[in-house]
Order: sequence, then C-alpha cells, then structure tokens
Amino acid sequence: MKSLLHAMTTSRRCVLRGLAASLIAAGLLGAGAPALANKADDTLRMAYDQAPESIDPYFNNVRIGVIIAANVWDTLLYRDPLTNEYKGQLAESWKQIDDRTLEFKLRHGIKFHNGEPFNADSVVYTLNFVSDPASKATTQQNVSWIDHAEKIDDYTVRVISKEPFPAAKEFLSTTVAIHPAKYYKEVGPKGMSAKPVGTGPYKVTDYDPGKSITLERNPDYFKESPKRQPTIGKVVIRFIPDRQTQMAEVISGGEDFIMHVPKDQAEQLKSMPNLQVKSGNTMRIVFMQINIRDDTPTPQLKDERVRKAIAHAIDRKAIVKNIVGEGAELLETICTPSQTGCTHEGAPIYDYNPELSKKLLAEAGYPNGFQTSIVAYRERNQTEAIISYLRAVGIDAKLNFLQYAAMRDMIRSGKASLTHQTWGSNLVNDVSASTPVYFGGGSDDVTGDKEVQKLLAEGNTTIDEDKRNGLYKKALTLIADHAYAIPLWSLPVYYVANKEVNFKAYPDELVRFWDMSWK
Repeated sequence: MKSLLHAMTTSRRCVLRGLAASLIAAGLLGAGAPALANKADDTLRMAYDQAPESIDPYFNNVRIGVIIAANVWDTLLYRDPLTNEYKGQLAESWKQIDDRTLEFKLRHGIKFHNGEPFNADSVVYTLNFVSDPASKATTQQNVSWIDHAEKIDDYTVRVISKEPFPAAKEFLSTTVAIHPAKYYKEVGPKGMSAKPVGTGPYKVTDYDPGKSITLERNPDYFKESPKRQPTIGKVVIRFIPDRQTQMAEVISGGEDFIMHVPKDQAEQLKSMPNLQVKSGNTMRIVFMQINIRDDTPTPQLKDERVRKAIAHAIDRKAIVKNIVGEGAELLETICTPSQTGCTHEGAPIYDYNPELSKKLLAEAGYPNGFQTSIVAYRERNQTEAIISYLRAVGIDAKLNFLQYAAMRDMIRSGKASLTHQTWGSNLVNDVSASTPVYFGGGSDDVTGDKEVQKLLAEGNTTIDEDKRNGLYKKALTLIADHAYAIPLWSLPVYYVANKEVNFKAYPDELVRFWDMSWK
C-alpha cells in the first residue's frame, strides 16, 4: 500500500514537471516571467478552488468566504491570532454584567462602505436577525447561543445568551460580523451577497458569482482598529476549481497567491525563481463522517464493527508522511487539539491493522466486504488514498467529488454514506465550534446519539472550567468508543505566492489581506 502512495505522489510530480516544461516552452517561465506585473498595478491576484455560495458570512461556511468576510466586515471584538488576546474592534470596551449578559460600548464615527453610520442599531438588528432560526442562516451554530441583543443607547448594546455561554467572546471576536441595519433590512441576505457592505479594511467593488470577486482598499478604515491599515490597493480572487490550472497561473505570473497546494506540488514549486512557498499547521481537522441514520444509503455502517473496520483499514501515518505534509498531527478525537475542551485522553486509538479490519468485517457478516460511496470536496489526493486502503480490505468505495455546498446538502439530506470532511471551526478556538456541529443534534449530525448530544449541550453552557472539560471529555470518548466518525489528522496548509508578496501563514488559516504588502 505504501508503494501505491509513492506511485500516486510520483505521478503528480510528473504532471507538475510536464506543466512547468510546457510553460517554459511557451516562454512563460524563466528570465522573462512577469514577476512584477501585479505589483506594478497594485493588484494582488489570488485563485481558490471553491466558490462561496453566498458572500454574506452568515450564509456561507466555505473557507474562501470566511477569508472574504474577515477582510470586508468587522466584529465587536478581535482576537489576536498569535497571543489570543481579546481587543476591542467595533466595540471600544466590554464588561460581563451577569452569566448571560455582555455589555459593549461601541466606537463612534465608524461608517459602513455605503456611508451608513455604525451604531447600536446595526448590532441589534444583525444579531437578532441571524440568531432567529427563521433566518435559516447556514452558520446557525455560530449564533444559536444568542437569545437576543438589546440597545441601551446609540452606542451601548447588550448581548444576552440563552444560557451561560463561556465561549461568547470567542464567537463575537471571530465569526459574528456586523451588518448595516438599514441596508440589511432593505436587501436581506441575497442582496447582501450580491452587493456586500461592511466596515472592514477592504470593500467589495465587483462580484461575479462563481467566477470572481474584487476587493479594494477602504481609504476610510478606522484608525483604532486592531487590524492594520491595508496597503495593497486591490485584491482580485478568481474561483478556479482545477488545481492544475491554478498551478499554471501562479507559475506564469497570472496569479500571485494560491493556498491548499498539495505537498508534493508545493515542494516542486520551491525551485521556481519567481515564487515562494510557505506552510504551517492549522486549526483545520480532517475526519471521516459516517451516516448511521435509519435511512443511510449504506446500512452496513450502522454496525459498530464495520465502523471500527474502516478505522483500522487506513494507514494514517503513511498518508500524513507521503501526502498530507509537514506539521500535520494525527487525531484521535473530533476536535482541534488547541481548542479549549479538546482532549484525546481516554479515547481508543485505531491503529492501522488491515487484518483486524477484515476480521471485524467478517464478524459483522461481510467477509467479502461491501460497496459504498465516499463524498469529498477538497484534498482529493487524500480521498483517493483513503479509498485505496478501504478497497484493500474489501470495502469498494466510489468517489463522489463535489463543491462544498453540494456535499453539505447531501449530508444534511441523509444521502451521503461516508464523507471525507474537513472543519476549520470558523476560526473559533473552542470545542463548542467543532464537535457539537457534527454531534450536537443539528442538521449536520448524522449520528443522533442522545447521550452525546446532552453532554455537548451541557459542556457548551457550563461556566466551571473543570466540569466543562469533563463533559466534553465524556462526549469525545463516547464518539471514539463507538467509532461514530474517524478522526484522521490536522491539515497543514501550503501557500505559494509571488516572490514580491509579503505575507504570514497564520494557524487559523485566515488570509489577512490587510496584513500583506509588496516587497
């Protein structure tokens, strides 16, 4: 099996070498490469393989949508990605009134990109609208803890949670963007997506759904923000699903910045004189979601022995070494190791053991294996390696590779059997933003274990830190004991950029255009 992984990696290297050779032959590489072209017109050009279904941050959870949101909108608080210190952003100060209430004093003089003034009405309308289940926000889990927001005066608001919620500041500093009340009332989420309006360091000047979005520096961005004043004048993001096309574009100078580059291809691109390659581990976790609902398309998955057979069939260490890349950590539970409340203590470890996998399948009544499908939306080379390991023990998994929104809708409608899934927690460094999304009884929960749901709900609303950690530990251990999902690894990100771009690779996987500059 390791030789198979080596062959897959070698094949991709050959493809990349061939791509580079063809570009050299066409005169697009070498001494004449247009390394300064985009610096010259002060336009950073980025390509990404997924297109957001909406630019409104509450109706998207694809990573590029999260990146756009952080650059176009601001939140009440800001968490420093390196020190984890909370700082005032749209709010200049805050205090805890009681276990359920946070009070914020808002900054004066801030305007949205359309000229509408920022004030308490903006906060109250946004939070009350998106936290209402009737809004059908895609990221409902990020705001479902909010009972309501209330206006004290034009620049004072209170945010009241349904129950004590210790992660409130974490969510309010990362995912809870503030919209202009008057404009949002008029146009709603669809209008906000078509013509986005925020207060952030960049404003949207053009959006062609599914194709591209253009951001321009906000010259009136407020000086007190913990986000620095942007220096790059324009950012053009193109949505290019094909990775080889992205490679060709960045090699030739047509694009300045790409991310999530496969490890082997990133290593090859290090030799390109006009490019730089950076990498780093992230908060994003990779796992296999298993549908065990009564209407699952693959009833075999309801047998715990089958799920454990799947876990033992995959050589995670080999895939990390050969495909995933430097910095990745093996996971034993479904959460990001750095998150508050995340632990693998007490959880079983499913080491690679294909013979045990076959034995478990035989005990479950499937000595010759069975057929199923696996849905995925990114890291296709990892999915293909997983499928190869499953087939080696008799599980014939067919790949269904989709855009994220289509995959998510398949999962929520119960039509997906196995899913090669990733989750970046929308930047939130707390277990409440990871494990409960998939096991807390919401639309993404295809397990339905009531005890797990109860433990997670209690953990989310428990103030006492030790008790909270204990509740999460019990839930994580139960999930692992029953192999409700297969934890795989954390996902390091490889970035490839033009040599003329200054940028940092942050652990929260967020591209901060306001923090980038030309050399």
